Amino acid sequence: MQFDIAIIGGGPAGLALATSLAGTGLAVAVVEQQPGAALEQAGFDGREIALTHHSQALLREMGAWDLIPQESISPLREARVLNGGSAYALRFDTSGRAESELGKLVSNHAIRRALYRTATAAPEVTLLAGTGVAGLRTDVEGAEVTLRDGRALRARLLVAADSRFSTARQALGIGAETRDFGKRMMVCRLRHAAPHQGIATEWFDYGQTIAMLPLNGRESSAVITLPPAEMARLEAMPEAEFGAEIARRYRQRLGAMELVSTRHVYPLVAVYAERFAATRAVLLGDAAVGMHPVTAHGFNFGLSGQAILAREIRAAHAAGRDIGAPDLLRRYAVAHRRATRPLYLATNATALLYTEESAPARLLRNVALRLGNHLRPVQQRIVSHLMESRAA
Repeated sequence: MQFDIAIIGGGPAGLALATSLAGTGLAVAVVEQQPGAALEQAGFDGREIALTHHSQALLREMGAWDLIPQESISPLREARVLNGGSAYALRFDTSGRAESELGKLVSNHAIRRALYRTATAAPEVTLLAGTGVAGLRTDVEGAEVTLRDGRALRARLLVAADSRFSTARQALGIGAETRDFGKRMMVCRLRHAAPHQGIATEWFDYGQTIAMLPLNGRESSAVITLPPAEMARLEAMPEAEFGAEIARRYRQRLGAMELVSTRHVYPLVAVYAERFAATRAVLLGDAAVGMHPVTAHGFNFGLSGQAILAREIRAAHAAGRDIGAPDLLRRYAVAHRRATRPLYLATNATALLYTEESAPARLLRNVALRLGNHLRPVQQRIVSHLMESRAA
């Protein structure tokens, strides 16, 4: 089978790129080991994505935004960071800005379903679902992918978008710096007695981190980070007891709680590829940058990265140039690294500082929060990054 572009991975980044290339006339294959039905009706996985204003605009351009049910979209008006036993909070809001919200919280499975529909609606896109990659190679002429079901395909450009633990990245000989934080993260939905007022809270307690992300009504998405052994006990706790346990851990800030969803646990590992491009191949999404969730930018980086790549490909194709040329792939790689590297490093540093429990670290944590509230230009710059908008 011959294609112009072969995308390995039918996650949000891969499907978004396929959608962004619709209408170009370029033949695009998306290879995904999950069956098509699992993509079409993606199940709840606990994750609520904090979409920046730029990411919302990209989804609108793709036609995906209108396919997301309104009940899956919640306004994010303010974010607060708490440390240890202190009631003092570092606050991020939209004061002095035209926007009334920092962003929107959108259910990951709803985004995946919408992007599946936009990608598969494009006549140039062929979804090869229910099969994985048995082998791949690239050379100056193009890429060749052998599937586990025996089929083979060739393409002028290969895009690896198959998660932060990407086997395609490994097959391309691209290494990655990996930081295992030694923790596990649980995500689930809770109904609570007190209103959240659209405020997201990240509480770096001693021995645990709990984030509460405001959903519609009196519900929140809980993001709980614990050492593996303690997480195993929490995961095994009967559902009837779980809400009371989280309310206790969260010091009753939102009153009584009740579990209203399934619970999902993920390893806390950050990944950054050594390079984003190789001969006739690029990395996209988590295969390029797998973020720690504390700044909620991983998904946004995937969307912005595919937009950069799609723009380069569309321009080259319209001008009759090679869509897999080294200079094109280099421009994408440089632009994506410039957009992601500083925040990746800052995010890891923040996560390490606020999970370190030595006496000097505890003092520094408190000082950093208080300085943050009093250094308005710095605070506004952070808000601009969170929103992906210009500073006020």
